[in-house]
Amino acid sequence: MKKIFVVSFISVGYFLNAQSLSNSPYATYGIGDVKYDNTIETVSMGGISTAFISDFTSNFNFANPANNANFELTSIRLEATNENNYFKSNFNDMKSTKHSTYLSNIALAFPLSPKMKMGISYQPYSSKSYDIVTTETMGNGSITQNSFKGSGTLNTAQVALSYKINQEFSVGARANLYFGDLSDLNELRVSAAEFVNGYEMKNRIRNFNFTLGTSYQTLNTRTDKKLTIGATATFGNVGKTTTEYVNSTYRYADAAGTKMNESIIDQQITKSKNLIPVQASVGVGYGSDNHWFLSGQVDYKKGEDISYFGKTFDFQDTYRISAGGWYLPNYNNFRNYFSRVVYRYGAFYERGNLKLEGNSINKYGISAGVMLPFKNSSITRMSGLEIGVELGKRGTLNNNLINQNFINLKVGFNFADKWFRKTLYN
Repeated sequence: MKKIFVVSFISVGYFLNAQSLSNSPYATYGIGDVKYDNTIETVSMGGISTAFISDFTSNFNFANPANNANFELTSIRLEATNENNYFKSNFNDMKSTKHSTYLSNIALAFPLSPKMKMGISYQPYSSKSYDIVTTETMGNGSITQNSFKGSGTLNTAQVALSYKINQEFSVGARANLYFGDLSDLNELRVSAAEFVNGYEMKNRIRNFNFTLGTSYQTLNTRTDKKLTIGATATFGNVGKTTTEYVNSTYRYADAAGTKMNESIIDQQITKSKNLIPVQASVGVGYGSDNHWFLSGQVDYKKGEDISYFGKTFDFQDTYRISAGGWYLPNYNNFRNYFSRVVYRYGAFYERGNLKLEGNSINKYGISAGVMLPFKNSSITRMSGLEIGVELGKRGTLNNNLINQNFINLKVGFNFADKWFRKTLYN
């Protein structure tokens, strides 16, 4: 049984690595659309996780690995995401939509001891998947066509450890491995010209860093009220990113895209370590034990300079403000199923790392979700169906840029039980 499970875990991870994920034209820059930390639980609460310690024994927190003091069961999570993006621009009154569905998270977590917990997770971190064509008629009657294509997925695998120092303090660490290939291609065609001018950039990423986290939680036993404070920091990049840039002219020999008569105008190969930025987070939460919780959080990512089509492109510092929480009416009411449903809510605002034509490409939205427990689930074995939805906006119409509205739906399962433990007989 254990061998079958391990093979299944690896197989699902391989499928996740082979996926084609949808995203916006803003994915042209850097490592594309970042999708990490998008678990259903986190997204449904607006992104809060740094000061979120689950009241239940079945939820493992990867975002802040210190926040697993209550985790006691072996947990398996499988989650999928359906993205629906709606784009609009004042440039040629452009409107378009894009949809995709993909496996967004697979995770296994289990306790090593009453004080130490461990989790393994595999997710897409970012992706490029866009295909844009623009045409323009010149004064001499010739037609100029620009095509922009991007592809590839950057994945991340993590191993997290949590240690409970005492009833109030916990610490944790997470090792992060990033791997994948990303490519961008910009081709310029002129109707009167036989050759195509192509600008191609390929990033091969193999990177490692780690996340440290800490948390403090105090419980007032008279009122069952909890105060939680948490913080994380991600740093220590090791590994390399190899970027290959080629500017050339060529012709296509066939419909399959075979190049011929290629002439290299410029070619550069650079190696760097700065595509995965240094980041930090701090959060504060307050709630009533097994009843409700509310938290606020601030995330920060340091801007970096990257090689972009043979030139240096500057990303600005990013910050994100999130607020959210959950509500459980009455987990002891087995006569009313919806009294045992966990309801989640949240909102966020993010200043993006892109600044184009003097405009920051910002993002904001609201979210909600539920955890529908299985029929035999109890407060000590909170397994069930997870559903979340996120609605928001990114970008702007200023200076012919693109406004992106999105609706993201998420569905997953959390199976939790006392597995891998020896049974004792009298």
